[in-house]
Amino acid sequence: MKRFARMILLLCVAAALLAGTALADSGPKPQLIVKVVNGPPEPYYLDLLEEGEGDNGLRQEELDALDQGMLSSLLGAVPEGWRACVTQGTGVPIFGKLTGQNGVHTFRYFGVPSTYRVLIVTQSGEVWTSELLQRKALQSSVTVDWAVKTAKTPPVWVGYALQFLSTLLPTLVLEGMVLLLFRFGWKENWKPFLAVNLVTQGALSVFLTVNSIQNGVGWWYLILFIPAELVIALAEAGLYTKMLKGQSKGRAFAYGLAANAVSAAAGWVLLEPIWKWIVSIS
Repeated sequence: MKRFARMILLLCVAAALLAGTALADSGPKPQLIVKVVNGPPEPYYLDLLEEGEGDNGLRQEELDALDQGMLSSLLGAVPEGWRACVTQGTGVPIFGKLTGQNGVHTFRYFGVPSTYRVLIVTQSGEVWTSELLQRKALQSSVTVDWAVKTAKTPPVWVGYALQFLSTLLPTLVLEGMVLLLFRFGWKENWKPFLAVNLVTQGALSVFLTVNSIQNGVGWWYLILFIPAELVIALAEAGLYTKMLKGQSKGRAFAYGLAANAVSAAAGWVLLEPIWKWIVSIS
């Protein structure tokens, strides 16, 4: 048992060392999608505002290619102590355009601000600036209704709830199927099965949900995923030896390990698609 524990510890250390030497640019990046509905009937520029001095913005040839009247209106609308993120730069790379496609403006990479305002200037000189907004998830969106001059972000709890349910429900289904494959009667064991899973897998789902919504998912997620799954698997296997009925304690322990292996594999496969789906609808 001690040798097994040392092996697990060495694997975790190796994973951490690999994470430190991997490319820092891997994994999902900050992103903000601004959706303009009932947009201006004329050309317009849209940029994000953030507190701070501008640095490393658009190159001179890019500025020269813009409508100079609209550019002048945009720069003139930037409050003192603030910067237009794409036009003037944030000092950290940010990718985005002042013009959108079908009212959708995408800003991405490390320069996307967490606290920001949306600035819109039209060709006729109309200027509008939103109230202060916050990006509470790694990748988020905000909807601007030009007709009523409002900017609304989706409630962050919706993303957390969807991610939580999408993590927990497949786990319950898969581990319930494995329970029957190990020939444990459902009628006499559904209560302990559900009780154990709601506590252990519920806690794991909360842990994974918070991390995925705030930080995204990528290869580095294994550093969190594998140790957490190991702890849950051992905890559940131990509890099942005391709570499941109809089979031996050895089979109950084996079931706990097997069920978690199946649900962990499925969870890892589904993690990124589910996260991308939730981001796309939020």
